[in-house]
Amino acid sequence: MQKVIAIDGPSASGKGTIAARVAQELGWAYLDSGALYRLTALYAQRQGVSWSDEAALAELAAALPVRFAGGTVFLADENVGSAIRSEEIGMGASAVAALPAVRAALLQRQRDFLTEQGLVADGRDMASVVFPQARLKIFLTAAAEVRACRRAKQLGLPCEGLEYQRIVADIQARDLADSRRTSAPLRQEPDAKLLDTSDLSIDETVKKVLDWYRES
Repeated sequence: MQKVIAIDGPSASGKGTIAARVAQELGWAYLDSGALYRLTALYAQRQGVSWSDEAALAELAAALPVRFAGGTVFLADENVGSAIRSEEIGMGASAVAALPAVRAALLQRQRDFLTEQGLVADGRDMASVVFPQARLKIFLTAAAEVRACRRAKQLGLPCEGLEYQRIVADIQARDLADSRRTSAPLRQEPDAKLLDTSDLSIDETVKKVLDWYRES
């Protein structure tokens, strides 16, 4: 069994926020696996590589000049924390994540984040593929409308109107794409605990995860 808390879940479920907080509470390392796919999509876009060109994308992923430091994501020496969070790059991440060669290129890079102190990893296949021997597996989710409202607030938008409805539609489309892909589809593992955060605060969710870990 690995000293890992693997947190999987759909887009905008809050898994990144929760995983980072849990890692901080435990003094463990943190892996935002989704950022690697978003970085691959962004890097490909900037290099003029199509999100459907599997061979070229795998080469880019294998040599991705990524660096995580102090909660900031760097592509080479550029802070791209905001750039990779756009809805467009999010859809690009889903597209490149569906390609087996890209997933293979990033697999070992993700596993290398595990240290002796422990690791909290969030993504879509942390429990199923990357860390199948994780000590605690959690499937974190929330209603699509709740997730869309959270994303809208991040963008400074109201939880109503055309822009909000577009975010809801984007999230639902990404959910469908992530669950239907042939390579490592998004799913709750049989031994993963389901945690619906629709009616929970961040603090309540973090406490639940920590309680589960201490009971495991």
